[in-house]
Amino acid sequence: MSFTAACIQTCATTRLEENLRNAADLTRQAAGRGARLIVLPENVSCLAQTRADKLAEARGEDAHPAIPLFSGLAKDLRVTLVAGSISITAAPEKMFNRCYVFGPDGGILAHYDKIHLYDANIGAGEVYAESDLIMPGRRAVHVQTPPAHLGLTLCYDLRFPELFRKLALAGTEVLTLPAAFTVPTGLAHWHVLLRARAIETGCFVLAAAQGGAHECGRRTFGHSLIVSPWGEVLAEKNGDAPGIITAEIDLAKVAEARSRIASLRHGREFALSQG
Repeated sequence: MSFTAACIQTCATTRLEENLRNAADLTRQAAGRGARLIVLPENVSCLAQTRADKLAEARGEDAHPAIPLFSGLAKDLRVTLVAGSISITAAPEKMFNRCYVFGPDGGILAHYDKIHLYDANIGAGEVYAESDLIMPGRRAVHVQTPPAHLGLTLCYDLRFPELFRKLALAGTEVLTLPAAFTVPTGLAHWHVLLRARAIETGCFVLAAAQGGAHECGRRTFGHSLIVSPWGEVLAEKNGDAPGIITAEIDLAKVAEARSRIASLRHGREFALSQG
């Protein structure tokens, strides 16, 4: 009922091979600390600058070097590895932002395509339009893994509590959220939203983040977090530097939180009326 989980924080460059090497090194270190479940951040393989560069970095599933690398790591280390997200070709001018889960035998247990796409103007000239390039996923994904029943989400999904509730109602015990949060929104919303999703669902939340100043011109917030089902921050990577956080995940705490406040069982259907 109890195991060690780790979140890995990186600062991805525009060079795929370098990013994969750095992620692999940190994954090995996390396993060396006893982690059985390891979560990598969103865009773990690359943070490119231009549309053309982003499309060039994308690969078909059978041709992306991240997949055999992370499969081999999971098998060699005997861990469950949530491989953040990588860019998978979806169409000539579109791609999926896809998260993979690898089991301790190296097999792909599940994959999830990011549903909610970050189209935002957060001020000071910082504008994002993921839907111009990324094709949204159409299905929520939960998966039974050796350590726990996982619910898969990515970054901007954090702002859509209905997704998290559905995953919890499907039996999820641990929610994973690889992310590349912006600094302004991270400062304002990161901690409170992650704690809220944990409290609302009675799940552990493992949020592995990109952090720091990237070659592509972006700056990401960092502060990877592990949150308990009661909303307590069990571990935090203070700041935006690369590194690892770990925490003990006691799955009995899921049932305990849900018995204390049974909001998952108390939901009701209702109509909306005006005035």
